[in-house]
Amino acid sequence: MTITIQNINKMNQDYIKEQQYLNAKKRIKKIKGFYSHLIIYIIANIVISGVYIYAESHDNINVFFIPMGSLEVYSIWILWGIGVLFHWLGVFKGNNIFKKSWEERKIREIMNEGNHTKYQ
Repeated sequence: MTITIQNINKMNQDYIKEQQYLNAKKRIKKIKGFYSHLIIYIIANIVISGVYIYAESHDNINVFFIPMGSLEVYSIWILWGIGVLFHWLGVFKGNNIFKKSWEERKIREIMNEGNHTKYQ
């Protein structure tokens, strides 16, 4: 088999398509992870809040709404919700500092400076 420009271009295109597929697969995994986190967040907080409200109002049925106004019911929703928010930001908004394209751009920039030996 002779190596030709067409063969090299075809191999390069195949490599690019494979990289795009792998990147898309990794992105889908992150999105799926976020939605799993969100579902667990909602279900767990409903259960925890329900148990707390039931336990606090079980002694006296007329005071059902008193536990609803307590910070203990909302603190888990708020604190865990902050974690879910950061997870969402990481998956859907992302920060350019942490993206692979930023990493690749910085590598090229450092290599183009001619001083890349000092980073080894």
